Amino acid sequence: MHMTWTRTVCGRLKSDYRYTGGIVYNNYPWPTETAEIKSKIETAAQAVLNARKIYKDCSLDVLYNPNTMPDALYQAHKKLDAIIDKAYRAKKFESDDERLSFLFERYLELTANEK
Repeated sequence: MHMTWTRTVCGRLKSDYRYTGGIVYNNYPWPTETAEIKSKIETAAQAVLNARKIYKDCSLDVLYNPNTMPDALYQAHKKLDAIIDKAYRAKKFESDDERLSFLFERYLELTANEK
């Protein structure tokens, strides 16, 4: 979800994202959090970190290259992504375009009273 938002909202310098707190992070429409959701996200995020530790001698370039990403890391991210998606809504997202549309709708809801 966050990378979908980042790819759309961030500026770019060459092909690199220009990630800023004021434009990207602070405006990201986080899901409504419960203790249960927070716990599931923390557990899944820790699983990603644990999978990365297995390959501590590999660079991020190798770990996150689609052709060389270890399966354990891929599966940990896939599980984390599914938990994050469910934190936003029960119905499965069919595409990043659907995620982005949902995020902008949520952003509008969250900022409606700021005017």
